[in-house]
Amino acid sequence: MSFRDFLHAIRGLRRSPAFTATAVVTLALGIGASTAMFSVVNAVLLQPLPYRDPERLTLVWADMHARNVRNFFFSAADYIDLRNQANLFSEMGAVTTGTNIFPREDGSPEQVVNAAVTPNFVRLLGAHVILGHDFQDSDGTPLPAAAPPTANPVILSYDFWKRRYGSDPAIIGKTLGRNVVVGVMQPGFDLLFPSGSGVERKPDLWFSLRLAYDETRRNNVFLRPLGRLRPGASLSQARSQVEAIAARLRQASNIKQTSGFAIRLESMQADIVAASRPAIMALMGATVFLLLIACANVANLLLVRCGLRQREWAVRSALGGNRWQSARRMIAESLLLAGAGTVFGLLLARLALAQLLRLTPADLPRMETITLNPAVLGFSALAGLATALLFGLAPALTASRSQVTAALRGSSRTGGLNSGGALRTAVVVVEVALSFVLLVGSGLMFRSFLALLKTDLGYEPAKLLTFQILGGPNGRDAGPKHAVLKQSIVRRLSEIPGVVAVSASFPFPLTGGFNPIRWGLQDALADASKFRAADFQFVLPGYFETMQCRLLEGRIFTAADNSPGRNLVVIDRLLAASAFPGATAVGRRILIRVRTPEPEWVEIIGVVEHQRDESPAIEGRQQIYFTDAFADNQVANRFVIRATGDPARLTQAIRAELRQIDSSLGMFAIAPMTELVEKAGARTRFSLLLIAAFATIAVLLTGVGLYGVLSTVVRSRTAEIGIRMALGAPPAQIFRLIVGRGLRLSVLGLAAGIAAALGLTRIMNSMLIGVRPADPATFCAMAALFLLIALIASWLPAQRAAGLQPTDALRDE
Repeated sequence: MSFRDFLHAIRGLRRSPAFTATAVVTLALGIGASTAMFSVVNAVLLQPLPYRDPERLTLVWADMHARNVRNFFFSAADYIDLRNQANLFSEMGAVTTGTNIFPREDGSPEQVVNAAVTPNFVRLLGAHVILGHDFQDSDGTPLPAAAPPTANPVILSYDFWKRRYGSDPAIIGKTLGRNVVVGVMQPGFDLLFPSGSGVERKPDLWFSLRLAYDETRRNNVFLRPLGRLRPGASLSQARSQVEAIAARLRQASNIKQTSGFAIRLESMQADIVAASRPAIMALMGATVFLLLIACANVANLLLVRCGLRQREWAVRSALGGNRWQSARRMIAESLLLAGAGTVFGLLLARLALAQLLRLTPADLPRMETITLNPAVLGFSALAGLATALLFGLAPALTASRSQVTAALRGSSRTGGLNSGGALRTAVVVVEVALSFVLLVGSGLMFRSFLALLKTDLGYEPAKLLTFQILGGPNGRDAGPKHAVLKQSIVRRLSEIPGVVAVSASFPFPLTGGFNPIRWGLQDALADASKFRAADFQFVLPGYFETMQCRLLEGRIFTAADNSPGRNLVVIDRLLAASAFPGATAVGRRILIRVRTPEPEWVEIIGVVEHQRDESPAIEGRQQIYFTDAFADNQVANRFVIRATGDPARLTQAIRAELRQIDSSLGMFAIAPMTELVEKAGARTRFSLLLIAAFATIAVLLTGVGLYGVLSTVVRSRTAEIGIRMALGAPPAQIFRLIVGRGLRLSVLGLAAGIAAALGLTRIMNSMLIGVRPADPATFCAMAALFLLIALIASWLPAQRAAGLQPTDALRDE
């Protein structure tokens, strides 16, 4: 193609401003949506982790197959055995994180995140200390039991150093309590672990773990191991090796043998995005469909334009013009349209990305790296070029094959009412099929969202405010002091006007921290494989009343039950049905292991409704509830109040009461319970909004395409319509002919779309809640909706055809 071809193309597009604007806007929608979505795919799925040689980093998980428990923690002894025996790893480290309070200069408490790591952990990930020095190997050496207290080394995060100490380099060597600052971490160093792993992403303080090999404490699990494969070692080889190590550990431990203990290795990069990958790929597929629909729509516009210009091209050819000249100009028009569509698409993508980041779930990994970087811009340029080829090829071929004699001999409007335009018809059928797949996807997500809203959580989230209280007594006798402190907190907060009830728990629903314990009946003493897994919570009296969790049998905890030595529990409906099917659970006993190495008996005093703790979308494990005194009154720190009105309005009053009770107490993680429920459903809502938006645009574009084809049929068959009406055809018959053609095209597209949707919606299975991918109701409802849209798109051209006067139609021809 030459520069002259582009000049002719520009002049041609300027003469048809409506066509040009429609084509550019259509392409901008498709390219903009795909570019914005690709920026998410690129940041979350494609970009390597910001660690040294990330492809060799491997996460290590403990599973218990017999109890259906995955992603369990490691004990120090199990980790040391694994580290010493897994020689396919060049190095291995471990981490555990938690939260604490750290007083500011004015004495007010600040919540900080602590990370305790093996001394090699920072080097393992390829990070470095920008001030001072990293941990030494000796910092991980266990201290003798009789050794005097020693200052433990601590490394500050860059943000904490900047925030609390104003980037003062003199901080090195200073003490923080019983710790001495030895270094400052590089900026931006985060712990990127999968959601739900229990590893905090942004630690403020880094401590060195002194792990001792203690055979008697293998049930004390708290570590998340991480390994780096040796050069040349494959993940499959490492998996075989750790399976052998797990087998040896099972042979040495009856608990591991009966629980089906196993060690699982996962690529760190793949595991971090495993939960997000299906939704992101499904959404990317939806944007590709939208882009294809946009291409098909523009191709249809160009085919119509090509049909209207065939006489012009025939005259040019008869006067000696090259028939490929017209094809080149069509391709030049396609490239110009694609270029303009790409530019405007990038502007739309930029705007869409800002909104996308607002809607993106907080647990989506690496969302802060989502941007229009060079890779995304390159994708957009390739998308623009590909679309030019896709929608420009067919019109160009049509232009190059125009028959001079036929075009000059006949009218520009020839052929029967139901003939011609086969290619345009095929394009519309493809559009209908693709948009129907998107429509079904959005329908399935809508059904899932409705199911999520209707899910019985086991508690009533409205008018609840939850917050964490950190601080209070320390030392060996802290338990009784904590009991007194919590009683004071509950009493004082209950007196605040507008407060209905107050209690506390740990863990707390929808805030994480849930881990299973063993429970069993009498037969489990003889056969440990009979033990099963359940989640547990330590609660204060009044917890079930505050949460409005239904009591199904027996009673719930009273103040008298919250005393040391009272081995009483409340269980949920699922555990009661599993342990005592068809019989009462109240007064019965079960074995549990929480405080002691060996199981102990506890008595069931009540059965409550099952609570959805991890996610509204997942039923979760069975549940056992203990009083806070069962754990020496030092666990339940996530408080919850029920209010008469908006609970968030009580925040300042609660803070004031806490300051009066104990100024060292800190109030953190404040959130209405409804907000936690909304966050838990954020992924479903995110997918629903995007797929629904894509489907809406796709259906509109398809409706426009169908309207364009039928309008072209009416315009090019005006004479035939006039003849039919002159011979006695009533307007209603003409109306039915046009509408019937539109519905036939739609039915053909729906048939192809149903077949495609039955196969493609299976990839959405992990995203759906309470509905199957091949849900008949959704398919039927979406098919009916699309036929209604097709009827509307067919109505206007049909009305225009039915309103033609025979004499006017024949005179126009």
